[in-house]
Amino acid sequence: MKQFNFINKIKIDIRAYTLIFALIAIWMLFGSLTGGVFLSTRNFSNLLRQMTIISFLAIGMTPVIITGNIDLSVGSMTGFISIIAAYLQAIFLPIFLPGLFPTLSVDLLGILSTIITIIICLFLGLLIGMCQGYIIAYGGVPAFIVTLGGMLVFRGGLLAVAQGKTIIPIEDSLRLMAQGYLSPYPGLIIAMIAIIIIFLITLQSRTKKKQYGLKIKSFGYDLLLASILSALVLVFVLLMNSYRGVQIPVLIMAVIAILVTYLMNNTRFGRHIYAVGGNKEATKLSGINVQSVVLKTYAMMGLLCGVSGIILTGYVAAGTTSGGMNYELSAIGGCVMGGTSLMGGIGTVFGALMGTLLMTSIENGMSVMNMSVFWQYIVKGLILVLAVYIDVSSRKNKSL
Repeated sequence: MKQFNFINKIKIDIRAYTLIFALIAIWMLFGSLTGGVFLSTRNFSNLLRQMTIISFLAIGMTPVIITGNIDLSVGSMTGFISIIAAYLQAIFLPIFLPGLFPTLSVDLLGILSTIITIIICLFLGLLIGMCQGYIIAYGGVPAFIVTLGGMLVFRGGLLAVAQGKTIIPIEDSLRLMAQGYLSPYPGLIIAMIAIIIIFLITLQSRTKKKQYGLKIKSFGYDLLLASILSALVLVFVLLMNSYRGVQIPVLIMAVIAILVTYLMNNTRFGRHIYAVGGNKEATKLSGINVQSVVLKTYAMMGLLCGVSGIILTGYVAAGTTSGGMNYELSAIGGCVMGGTSLMGGIGTVFGALMGTLLMTSIENGMSVMNMSVFWQYIVKGLILVLAVYIDVSSRKNKSL
């Protein structure tokens, strides 16, 4: 019996860390094919910055897919919110704010413009997400149709606002959010805080499991896992400090990922998300308001589209007509690659981030190798189909 449990534990760990092994293998492959350029600190920093915008969408897409739904509008919504942010920064607020606050300096007006832009864009994303969620949850319209229609509507809205032009300039304070770096000392301080939090969360999780009589792994195993995670955090910060420092958008991504992970794993709402995806009818019979759960997941998705749109505007330093193009495919692909099942009920934020990193690494590696764009699309498409095939096959094997 002990041997059987040990074998099961190994299988679970292998399944959980397969993505990490695959990621390392891909890094080694591209590192050798590019003569080490891919593995340079500079390229690694650019790779992480490149994945942040899609990561925000993948984080929000995870609970949506877990509930058995989908959102095809996130790319166009991100582009629409991005163009709204650029319009506010470059056209509307520079005219409106000086008249309202004539005594403020140019720098303070720029900071105020950024704050107002962030608030408006986050509220807009939340409102759009709630509207789509309401139609899906309470209107009974399939999510595929609602979000497909939303994709067309938001793309049209983007083109209407842009009028075929690139909207500039963008305030320095907004660009700092997407392009800025932390200096070495703040980065190290954040690393120390993150390490302390990792160990505290590990101890708290063990204490809660003991209180509820749940099965827990050995203390040595949890301590080893926490130590490995802490070492990775420290190595990451030291590597980034050797280039220009920890990227601000990556820090924002990490904070949001931690918050959503906590929401999914440690709250009633998170448990309801998995319940709805696992068996919607049984969840209804147990007294859970399924419509409310679905509405909230789309509201969170819309909010994260707002974050993604803001970062996109700062990253490009402009509002463009191509903003957000095909982002929905990358976000869904990252979730599926990370183990989120399109059939619902299964998925994690960590897995979605690892899947997004894997997809971005492949795209970045092919770009460093100067591979033709059409090959990049073909390879990403094949990987997505393969990931879905593996998910469907594993589901069938479990049902046998």
